[in-house]
Amino acid sequence: MSMQHPKMALAAVILGAAATAATAIVAAPATAAEYPAKPVTLIVPYKAGGSTETMAQILSKAIAKNLGQKVVVKTKPGAGGAIGSTLVAKAKPDGYTLLFAAATTITWEPLSKKGLAYTADSFAYVAGVTDYQMAFVTTPDRPYKNFAELIAYAKKNPGMNVADQGGISRAFINYIGKKEGLDWTAIPTRGGGEMVPFMFGGKVDFAWSGGVHNKYGDKFIVLASCLADRLASAPKAPSVQELYGISMPGTALIAAPKGTPADAIAKVQAAIEKSMDDPDFTAILARLKFPKTFVPSAKLTENIAGMTTSLKKVLAAIQ
Repeated sequence: MSMQHPKMALAAVILGAAATAATAIVAAPATAAEYPAKPVTLIVPYKAGGSTETMAQILSKAIAKNLGQKVVVKTKPGAGGAIGSTLVAKAKPDGYTLLFAAATTITWEPLSKKGLAYTADSFAYVAGVTDYQMAFVTTPDRPYKNFAELIAYAKKNPGMNVADQGGISRAFINYIGKKEGLDWTAIPTRGGGEMVPFMFGGKVDFAWSGGVHNKYGDKFIVLASCLADRLASAPKAPSVQELYGISMPGTALIAAPKGTPADAIAKVQAAIEKSMDDPDFTAILARLKFPKTFVPSAKLTENIAGMTTSLKKVLAAIQ
């Protein structure tokens, strides 16, 4: 066996070390790029202090623990949620900008308003976490205790007043009125905070509620769920899907810009699923009386498509 010259041996060692260092340098970016390598921003397209922003603040802390990275909540209100939603739709699809919003903002707004810079197809859907408890409600002192009795009473007593909150609630009220041959007078209210005293004060005969009625227990009667399914808190009341084949998109969801890598979507989805039983998130849902409803990415994507079809049906009928 021949012996290697000492200088040649030293050169080999140097070259070997250099090659190892080069390999490490090349490998470093791949490790640094492992998602998530930096804080994630969760955009809420509504004002701070509402139920959505409150849920986001609490859930984000649990997601951060399970994702292994900070999740920073930022509110970007305006235009019915369109400003914040547009920001996310146009963000770099790298998993670091996410949206926490009501499905209505993603589906209804671009269908009913011209000129928005996004549609439901502008997003990759990560997961749903709960359902806003949208319903038609009234108070126990009225002569109708369910939706069938309301319709029968309305046909004998024309000119009934219904409290709405504009947009989607007005569209559904008009759709049902048209189907039943009724001409209800819609009374606009600025959210649930104004609807409640209108109902209790006798200014309206029934109302659309986004869920605020849950805070008042048996002081309200749920006539019909506006979701695809019946409300957990009012299982005897039918849904408008059962009655008319339409429904409102009630899911509170997390979405990302379209084109976000599948592995990033999968990691965030897994973190959300692990966070669903977080004690603080469980407590806030109990306080809001919202159900804990985890919907995985694939199913949520399918649901959004169905919601969009339902909303187009409503719009076509009332235009």
